[in-house]
Amino acid sequence: MVTMTLAVPNELKNKMEGFPEINWSEVARQAFMQKLNDMEFLMKFKSKSKLTEQDALRLGREVSSEISKKLKAK
Repeated sequence: MVTMTLAVPNELKNKMEGFPEINWSEVARQAFMQKLNDMEFLMKFKSKSKLTEQDALRLGREVSSEISKKLKAK
């Protein structure tokens, strides 16, 4: 197994020290694995998509606009 060194803000480190029973290395490994799984899924999805980048940006703006309208209506 390879060793990695991560930089975290002091405030985060202080909070983590409040839970010494937690294996923070394992938490980090799981977070890395989940992020990699998410990215692999997106890459696979993207490779099968016929949408152009411009289509995706347009759809994203439309979704954001509709969500914003619904939140403002509440």
